[in-house]
Amino acid sequence: MKKIQQKTETNPLFVLRQAIRGVTPDIVPIEIGSTQGKALAIRWLLGASRKCPGRNMAFKFSSELVDAAKGSGDAIRKKEETHRMAEANRAFGSTCSV
Repeated sequence: MKKIQQKTETNPLFVLRQAIRGVTPDIVPIEIGSTQGKALAIRWLLGASRKCPGRNMAFKFSSELVDAAKGSGDAIRKKEETHRMAEANRAFGSTCSV
């Protein structure tokens, strides 16, 4: 949280909430609730942080949170990729008849 505050000079809790809200998938199956969507967002944030080379995990995670709060970064890219796949699957599923 200190690293986030140093980077953004704003409330780090606000940045954390904004990052999670930005990465949480909009399209979720009925079985997945909003809490599971947030858990998925946190997993994506952690996964994107682990992929970054160098430095320690605290630095990488704080950087990913700041990027996600701004609407960029690997976690946001993962969300957008998942949405594209869901839309393609929905389009494919609606054109197929049984």
